[in-house]
Amino acid sequence: MNFRKLYYLRHNGKNSNLLYFIKAYIREYTPKCFTRWMLNSELKKLDEREDRDYILQRVDYYNKLTPTSQFDKQAWEKEAVNISHQPMTRQKVYYFDAMEIARYFSGKLKWILLSGDVTHVPNVPTIIKSRPLVENNQNSVVLKMEKVRHFLFVDDKKPWRNKKNVAIFRGDLGARKQNRDVFMERFADGQSPMVDAASTNVIDAHPEWHAQKMTIEEHLDYKFIMSLEGNDVASNLKWVMSSNSIAVTPKHTVETWFMEGTLIPNYHYIEVKDDFSDLEERLTYYIEHPEEAEAIIRHAHEYVDQFRDLKREKLISLLVLKRYFSITNGRYQ
Repeated sequence: MNFRKLYYLRHNGKNSNLLYFIKAYIREYTPKCFTRWMLNSELKKLDEREDRDYILQRVDYYNKLTPTSQFDKQAWEKEAVNISHQPMTRQKVYYFDAMEIARYFSGKLKWILLSGDVTHVPNVPTIIKSRPLVENNQNSVVLKMEKVRHFLFVDDKKPWRNKKNVAIFRGDLGARKQNRDVFMERFADGQSPMVDAASTNVIDAHPEWHAQKMTIEEHLDYKFIMSLEGNDVASNLKWVMSSNSIAVTPKHTVETWFMEGTLIPNYHYIEVKDDFSDLEERLTYYIEHPEEAEAIIRHAHEYVDQFRDLKREKLISLLVLKRYFSITNGRYQ
């Protein structure tokens, strides 16, 4: 292992997978009778909160099912499994994150849990991490999953004006990431002095695009950070919006618990065309109008702050699953 790889492993700034899995396995083997006994008291906290209406709005956003929702009950029954019989998926983080909330409910209740990067709407009500931003996506019930990778915020001390006048991109390329290929074709190999673009994986067609991974702290030296959708959403969007740099991306097409569909272009982030033809123009505009750039950063911080209250996040998650079980099972305890 070379020095650069070792440095990255020690200083990448990401959440600890080891700590995550230690906590997850401890939780998995803790008797669930305790959390099931606590469910009603946890749900009653809703009426004690001043932000009750806000919480219910979030629940409505993630779970669009209603008592009158129409779906093929027989097809749902065929796919659904009891919570207590839910197999651990190959991608264990989805299982652990979903079960962290589901352990409060009876193991006899049934659900459909779909792990992975989901960009389609299931035929029946399904618990997923990501869904496409399209109409009639109510069968996609969003839960906060893969959070060890996606939900990461930073404490950036460097002011935006002291950063480099460059947009940085380091990310994987692949079959489901055509937008990144379009971006790289236009900006790789130093085609623009305003964009530093490289791939963190080696692809046969363009091995020259490859560069070593950068730590989060190294990204924060730049005024702009490209946040490009990959297999589903851009995993770096959360920490970029918590920093003093600005996320730059075309229009979002997929969303997760972060509610990417509610983000406002050029208010929370800088939006560019799908072919990136206006990227340099947009960067130049904000470099020349620093007050507007700093306003975007303030708005992004305000948006991120709504996800920092972990007790509230847990309550919202419980209410999302309660509604799912109420509608699909006819009860939730």
